[in-house]
Amino acid sequence: MVHFRLSFTDKIKSGLKFRPLAYKICRKVLQHEKYPHASEASLTLVSDEEICALNREYRKVDCSTDVLSFPIGEPNYDEDSIVLGDVVISVPTAIRQAEQYGHSLEREMAFLTVHGMLHLLGYDHMKLSDEQVMTTKQEEILRKLGIVR
Repeated sequence: MVHFRLSFTDKIKSGLKFRPLAYKICRKVLQHEKYPHASEASLTLVSDEEICALNREYRKVDCSTDVLSFPIGEPNYDEDSIVLGDVVISVPTAIRQAEQYGHSLEREMAFLTVHGMLHLLGYDHMKLSDEQVMTTKQEEILRKLGIVR
């Protein structure tokens, strides 16, 4: 059984409807990865301006993006639950991308949440081989959730 606590902060109004699905998605990522520890993460839904400011401050990239992940680093296994980190999603960008890719906003938000959670678990896509691994995992998890294109 995966024990997971999601701290959900939405700075824009769309978060309340997404909260139950976000929790389900995060738990599915941890189950899929067979993550053995009780854990927690935060998910924040923001505007393009807010994610641009975070991107500029932490990545030195002065533009908005769809999702940012901030892993905590080395987990403290002495705690009751391990804090994985923070995932931040730009809802306006998610809306645009859903329209661009021709699928629902729910599917795009689910994809970005899975993507962000995988980053918290240490996955990356800087090299093509790593990107292929991450893409495969994302699609497997979304398929298990019944969220397909």
